[in-house]
Amino acid sequence: MPTQADPPVFGHTDIRAAGWVARLPPSWRPYVLLGRFDRPIGAWLLFLPGLWSILLARPGVARGAWLTALFLAGAFAMRAAGCVVNDLWDRELDRKVVRTAGRPLASGAIGTRGALGFMAAMAATGLWILLLLPPLAQALGVGSLLLVALYPAAKRVTWWPQLVLGFTFGWGAPMGFAAATDSLGAAALWLYLAAILWIVGYDTIYAHQDRQDDAVVGIRSTARLFGAASAWLVGGCYAGMLLALLLVGLSAHLNNWYFPALLPTAALLGWQALRLDIDDPDLCLRLFRLNRETGLTLALAIWVGTL
Repeated sequence: MPTQADPPVFGHTDIRAAGWVARLPPSWRPYVLLGRFDRPIGAWLLFLPGLWSILLARPGVARGAWLTALFLAGAFAMRAAGCVVNDLWDRELDRKVVRTAGRPLASGAIGTRGALGFMAAMAATGLWILLLLPPLAQALGVGSLLLVALYPAAKRVTWWPQLVLGFTFGWGAPMGFAAATDSLGAAALWLYLAAILWIVGYDTIYAHQDRQDDAVVGIRSTARLFGAASAWLVGGCYAGMLLALLLVGLSAHLNNWYFPALLPTAALLGWQALRLDIDDPDLCLRLFRLNRETGLTLALAIWVGTL
């Protein structure tokens, strides 16, 4: 029998309550699941645009390592806080969707008061990190809170919530550059565009896990909007991302090795678009998770371009 600390799993789900999570004290487990610490892919995807822009800004080894550590910790904290906001908005809908019915708020493993307390702790961690950054990065960090608050509503009012997520999760691109230089430039803005297109693509893949359930409960997405033509949308977004990345290289005056170094990134993006099967939720999840490696190859390409 499932306990209050161990939310049940319903059919296809991305919740991982086994492994190291199962070895934690029972009272901790729902909060680990609430913050998605069992599935760190979301924090990685939030972190990567910031990593790209830090590398692009060339702040020096010591400063770059410090900023990278701050952005990594901040990504985990703010991803967790954002998950609470999302789950508070969606807890009634989550109970009706197979993949999300076991989430702690939807299953009743955590109440509203506990979730708000956890969110406050994560937000306080994010604020502490933000105060260590230069003024422009601080201002951008505060500005991102509006996007975080608006995203859960987007899926109810627009067919393009993935675009709203793109603006939100890609925010690390201008913010990382500002953290390293206390300024913004054309290269950082092209990188932001690349991040937005990347996110629209991979989140369309992700949304196909819930396409049928979303249609029943009235949730909108690019997955539902494009349906069987989603591979064309994903491929188009990824092609646009690569074009924006070429403009990043030109704007930032990266060396000529940057352009061939983009080939592994291009190959992984193309693989996702070609392999996409919208009726295979497990494959959609695997392709979505592949974007951590995709983002890391891009980080390597940018680093090569700055040598």
